[in-house]
Amino acid sequence: MSGTLNKVMLIGHLGDEVKMTYFDGGNCIGRFPLATNEAYTNRQTGERVTSTEWHNIVVRNKAAEICEKYLTKGDKIYVEGRIKNRQWQGEDGQTRYTTEIQVTDFTFLSAKKEEGGMQQSSSVQPQRQEQKPQAGQVVQEPEPDDDLPF
Repeated sequence: MSGTLNKVMLIGHLGDEVKMTYFDGGNCIGRFPLATNEAYTNRQTGERVTSTEWHNIVVRNKAAEICEKYLTKGDKIYVEGRIKNRQWQGEDGQTRYTTEIQVTDFTFLSAKKEEGGMQQSSSVQPQRQEQKPQAGQVVQEPEPDDDLPF
């Protein structure tokens, strides 16, 4: 294989609110920490152990504004992107390094909340109630409307 691949897929919970930085020209960046957990049982002690990895997530422009508007600390999100290492000079003159996930795609996984703090129910309601068959009862499927010309 002659090509290379830099792709990351994470599902985790926000560790803090989205922090926005705005630039001249209307561009912006949103940053937030994302926690992913791994749980296992210690074979020697039988104790359940959970370890957490923290990832620095970076979203840009319109995606950043959407994340700021809809995400809060603790929300679950799927992010897809690429790993980017960055370095800069700190105020103390030291060179600092960080590893970030530059997001290319994301999906909110937490249920949407209403203003009152209650979860919003789905706006799509079934047209008719389906009756569940009793044990041993034979269920007949309705015949489909076939208007096929052949």
